[in-house]
Amino acid sequence: MGIELRKSDSGTFRQTIRIRQHTLYADIAESIGGNDTAPDPHDLYDASLAACKAITVMMYAKNKNIPLEYVDLDLERDAAQEAKGLYILKVKLKFFGKLTEPDKQKLAEIAGKCPIHKLMMHSETQIITEVI
Repeated sequence: MGIELRKSDSGTFRQTIRIRQHTLYADIAESIGGNDTAPDPHDLYDASLAACKAITVMMYAKNKNIPLEYVDLDLERDAAQEAKGLYILKVKLKFFGKLTEPDKQKLAEIAGKCPIHKLMMHSETQIITEVI
């Protein structure tokens, strides 16, 4: 799987990102010189966690016949200490469906086991950059 990124035709810093048949965009806020026409890279990073948690919970519920209709998720970033190596993501889950309290507790536990959560918390990422 590869990701292709190219400078967008519009905007100072806007980027076009292609992943398989999908197209996404990234930009930065006007306050730092961008046009704020798309999420910034931090937003995309954070969104990957949100999407993974929701999808993981939905898949688990479906496989276990738990009557979850859908999940809403709000994520808030606290990057105040990012330069010191601490990046805090606060996640609020809201489950919809005829769920018991034990169902909700189990689904919250499963949300913490999504692959992106585990990747962010327990993996060392090595980045190899090559100029071509």
